[in-house]
Amino acid sequence: MLKGTAGKGERLEQIFAANLDNVVIVSSAKKPKFNNRLLDRIIVGAESSNINPIIIINKNDIGSEEEIKYWEEIYSDCGYSVMITSVVKNYGLYELKEKLQNSISLFCGQSGVGKSSLLNALYPQLNFKVGEISEILNKGKHTTVASILQEVDENTVIIDSPGIREFAPYGIKKEDLSHYFTDFIPYINMCKFNTCTHFHEPDCAVVNAVEEGAISPERYYSYLNILETIEDKPKY
Repeated sequence: MLKGTAGKGERLEQIFAANLDNVVIVSSAKKPKFNNRLLDRIIVGAESSNINPIIIINKNDIGSEEEIKYWEEIYSDCGYSVMITSVVKNYGLYELKEKLQNSISLFCGQSGVGKSSLLNALYPQLNFKVGEISEILNKGKHTTVASILQEVDENTVIIDSPGIREFAPYGIKKEDLSHYFTDFIPYINMCKFNTCTHFHEPDCAVVNAVEEGAISPERYYSYLNILETIEDKPKY
């Protein structure tokens, strides 16, 4: 079960879907810009619910190859399945469809990243409405307004969800957050204090790993950003 809070205002538990095998987190290489902060928040939500995250970097036909490779390496090094796709170039679609076979998968991500186009390319019978990018804000316009569950073959189910602008994992304690960052796990038991939040404590093995290049600074700043929603910490 993927649960969290979305949007601004009072933070109340919201159930996105239940009985999931995969959370397919779709980001775009460009238009809109790759949003690793939102990606990391959804990954934490998936990890805390014991759901397998699959990371999609879509629109590789218009994105920078160097930048795509940069993000792919960061998340592959964390042990995640990262797939590069393009509907325009018909790139990576066969591999993604194979990975989704015999499972229940929730597709999520911010508006405009191409979720509906991707699903239409994978399963033409769906014929989901496809939106456009706002040139003023460089953000997607909502075309999916409610989660839609579809059985695309005998043993494969996909759920297309509305675009997410904000997401906060729900019900996670500050002392548990680091356990949902797979790249932190080799270091969290090496800290001087067993209650270490990996923020301000001395002799923190996680901070040392960041400084030594063993943990990506981008991932660490995402951790601090999420930690701020659990307790009062500076935002990065």
